[in-house]
Amino acid sequence: MAEACRKWVDSLNPEQKAKATYHYLDGERQFWYYPPLNRHGLPLRDMTPEQRDLAYGIMESSLDAQAYEQAKAIIDHELILGPLEKERGIESFVRDPMLYYWTVFGEPGGEEPWGWRAEGHHVSLHFSVWGEEVTAVTPFFFGANPAEVPHGPEQGKRILGDREDLAIELMATMTDEQRAKAIIHENAPWDILTYNTTKAPVHQGEGLSATEMTGEQKEILLALITEYVNQVRTDVAHERLEAIKENGLDHFRLVWAGATDRSRDHYYRIHGGNFLIEFDNIQDGANHIHSVWRDVENDFANDVLRDHRLMFHVL
Repeated sequence: MAEACRKWVDSLNPEQKAKATYHYLDGERQFWYYPPLNRHGLPLRDMTPEQRDLAYGIMESSLDAQAYEQAKAIIDHELILGPLEKERGIESFVRDPMLYYWTVFGEPGGEEPWGWRAEGHHVSLHFSVWGEEVTAVTPFFFGANPAEVPHGPEQGKRILGDREDLAIELMATMTDEQRAKAIIHENAPWDILTYNTTKAPVHQGEGLSATEMTGEQKEILLALITEYVNQVRTDVAHERLEAIKENGLDHFRLVWAGATDRSRDHYYRIHGGNFLIEFDNIQDGANHIHSVWRDVENDFANDVLRDHRLMFHVL
């Protein structure tokens, strides 16, 4: 990951580098958002073809192979969304796969903490590294609009279908009593509730506890959690999944809102300890997904960074 970042930074001219690089402790590192907007960092539009390849190389070094393909597909999805909106007479943001921005914080591979970010419409990736340890991989946001392509050459394409289908499969196994606890509202919220907060708010005690799930249901729950954790490179994902399995699932809770199928708006949240994922599909006739993985205490490596500051008496 450090090598990929160094190669990209070294390829930049001074003007590009001024846009693309920040000190690791700069407040910019903790800003994140997933709609299309003007961002800090260097967009693909302002890179040479060779520099774009190197930028994607950073992403490839950090993600699981499937998630890497999903990220590229989400970026290219702008070319599908633009014409669809034009057909419907919707005047919106420019849908351009060149408007995705890469940023590096600190010195890749140096002795101090460093990190990188790639962000644009429906993609927000944040990795922090210290020495040989990947200290944070969250917030990790993927979205898709349309969630299912309605027509055209890509008709039926569902980039994030697995995380939707697994959750619906889990709800289909529920008894009426379990559903009554899991479903907190008949309608889904308009967006993920953690939104783009720097620190994710936690709603304790809502939903169905995993202690009230059957063995089969816990297996599906773990598969759904794994769907999110496995987005990062295999060694990093394995470390985080092993910690979840070691602690067990009994402290996790499932929260649902809206329909329990794809007929209309639906939302779920899975929370246990510092682990939190959210999924929302309500906009554009429930054909527009937002999904995120958060670490309540350690998004942006805040928990690790606090230890670093204490070590050097900064706090």
